[in-house]
Amino acid sequence: MPRNAADPPPSAAHTPMALVRQVVLAYEQRGLDPATALHKAQIPPSDLRRPAAKVTALQFERLCAAAMQALDDEAPGWFSRRLPWGSYGMLARASIGAPTLGVALSRWCRHHGLLVGDVRLALSQGGGRASIGIAEQRDLGATRELALLSLLRNLHGLGCWMIDSQIPLHAAQFPFAAPPHAELYGRLFPGPVEFGAPQAALQFDAHYLQLPLRRDGAALDQMLRRALPIIVWPYRRDRLLALRVRQFLQAQPTHTAESLAAALALSPRTLHRQLAAEGHALQMLKDEVRRERAIDLLQRTPQPIKQVARAVGFGHEKSFHRAFRAWTGQTPEQCRHASTMPS
Repeated sequence: MPRNAADPPPSAAHTPMALVRQVVLAYEQRGLDPATALHKAQIPPSDLRRPAAKVTALQFERLCAAAMQALDDEAPGWFSRRLPWGSYGMLARASIGAPTLGVALSRWCRHHGLLVGDVRLALSQGGGRASIGIAEQRDLGATRELALLSLLRNLHGLGCWMIDSQIPLHAAQFPFAAPPHAELYGRLFPGPVEFGAPQAALQFDAHYLQLPLRRDGAALDQMLRRALPIIVWPYRRDRLLALRVRQFLQAQPTHTAESLAAALALSPRTLHRQLAAEGHALQMLKDEVRRERAIDLLQRTPQPIKQVARAVGFGHEKSFHRAFRAWTGQTPEQCRHASTMPS
């Protein structure tokens, strides 16, 4: 199967087929065919029978995204009840208004228990350290490793994102023996990894709990459009570059690759390369931001279409019409009319 130009190079393939098979198992448990998800992730089905095969983080991200949407379960196969699409976004929204990271993580853990009874998450601290532990309430079965691994990556990634800072770990602990692909854990967690622990847990300096959140509801809305990289990729301030590019484009739609690169202290070549590693292209991001802004202006303001075109970076109204129809299948006039029709 050909590799997408946006994929990382083959040398970046570190995710073992064992984790891919745990995602596929969620389909099998429901009598469904995972072929479409595997195709979207560009994973040949024959690789499922190759224990030594690996996929890139981007391929695994795409597989998980396809599975979560197709199964309408953001914890595909992990728990005895589904977590419908949007569940983890709801937890994040309930936490984003917290004054500190500690309050935000406490809320997230508490609200997770309202959705799932199979595990209990708890934040504790003492002796200058903080701990987020996962107490298993039932046998998680064949997807146990992926469930615990993903829950801790999710919590760590979300916490780092909320305060916009890496949170070094004293330990990432797992209650099972080291798997053959144990080296993957060192790539995912910035600190020592321990196997055979009493329960899955993260240990880090407690002072991080006192830090204020540096994200708000608007930033969360943007992040949730593409949240999986926070889980799949280890957090770095220069990771999720697409979110930062979006912010610049929203403030100034006429940004070029050169002006964006300068604002981000990158070269244009590095800008394109890092966006590609996250599965994005600059033109795609520009089109998304322009489309969203244009729809908002058409439906919420009486601005003439010529002014809307200029506001989203088009010098000519005809060019805007062509682009808008390509984006939405509608003309700007049809979009505006649809918003005024009685429901």
